[in-house]
Amino acid sequence: MNYTKEEVLARLAESCKNTLMETLDIEYIDFGEDFLVAQMPVTPKVHQPDGVLHGGAMVALAESVGSAASFMFLDQAHTIRGIEISANHVKSKREGMVYAKATFIHKGRTTQLWNIDVVDEEDNLISKCKLTTIALPRK
Repeated sequence: MNYTKEEVLARLAESCKNTLMETLDIEYIDFGEDFLVAQMPVTPKVHQPDGVLHGGAMVALAESVGSAASFMFLDQAHTIRGIEISANHVKSKREGMVYAKATFIHKGRTTQLWNIDVVDEEDNLISKCKLTTIALPRK
């Protein structure tokens, strides 16, 4: 069954209810054949004490978009889990919006490797992340 882009994004939004993604206001906004994009507002609730975007919030955004992308692009009879993530935070941000785009580095049947760039509204790199996910059979 083929779904429209709006239907897919609505399903992703529904899956975020009562989760960390909802708490951080993460929203999936675009996808293509090999990528998924999510956005997150930079507000005081995702700041570290000195008023800039918390690195952990960026990592949560990156893992959320990469895991959702694995679920979208693989056989949905599997459960997806993040098994390793690394992040290099290269620029701070105090307000506005950040966008995370997950693209495949490796699309295996069991493990997947994602590149996730977190950028600001002007496409400045804020964080460079790499995520490994694993697809486990549903029980």
